[in-house]
Amino acid sequence: MTAQIVLCGPASWNQLIVLDRLPEPTPHTQFAEEAWKTIGGTSAGKALHLASLEVPVTLHTALADDEPSNSIQRVLSTAGVSLAPVVSERTEQHVNLMTRGGERVSLYVATPSSPSEAAVAQTAAALREADVAVIDLCELGARVLEQNPLRGIWTDLHDYDGASTFHEPFLRAAEVVFMNDDRTEDAFQLMSTVLAAGARLAVCTQGKQGAVAMNSSGERFRVAAPQATVRDTNGAGDAFMAGFLAASLAGDTVQQALESAAEQARIAVESPHLHPVVEAALGA
Repeated sequence: MTAQIVLCGPASWNQLIVLDRLPEPTPHTQFAEEAWKTIGGTSAGKALHLASLEVPVTLHTALADDEPSNSIQRVLSTAGVSLAPVVSERTEQHVNLMTRGGERVSLYVATPSSPSEAAVAQTAAALREADVAVIDLCELGARVLEQNPLRGIWTDLHDYDGASTFHEPFLRAAEVVFMNDDRTEDAFQLMSTVLAAGARLAVCTQGKQGAVAMNSSGERFRVAAPQATVRDTNGAGDAFMAGFLAASLAGDTVQQALESAAEQARIAVESPHLHPVVEAALGA
């Protein structure tokens, strides 16, 4: 029987703008080198990559009755992602200012409204029934964890610094934790903090340096980043986590899963979208 994955977290409709440098905090004019619209959101990225790896996945995410939502749903449907929309007054939208070197400033131009109690309950029920529950950082996920004693989830803490109170409910419920090294100078120390909270495995991505992992027994693992022609770094960490999860479900070791994850991240960064399938969906 194929494992059923339930994801809870953001999907957004984004405009990406490439500049020769990030804007300075003074009035001025800059010209974009390139700009395009595409799907975004950490959970949408994971869902797209899981579906491409033929892992059945259902995404619970906040969507409104508007054109950005229609675009998101078209992309996810084309990619084979099952969608469980959570009613919102607004669909999340970002404008991302980026440079070729990977610098980025994300502007949130629309954020979802708070989920209803019924939506929180329905999402929690679906997560309880899943073979693997993945809860990303978002208000819906925080509300689910606040009201339901879920344990054994997979979560992505992104730029966790080891102390943030917002991240704590996600960390306490987690079996497997992913994060990046943006706010730490010692990835293994940060992972030790995560493991001390009860997780069995922590994984920390390090951009061009690859990634490291550590389990609750203290074993350490490393993987180098594969050679890639970088087009856009948005969603690389989400692709990495999806690749690791799919490989783990197939019975791979931690080291093998890291290698599969790194390859999945390469697929993401070589595309101007979260996954190459998005381009076909947008042209459909």
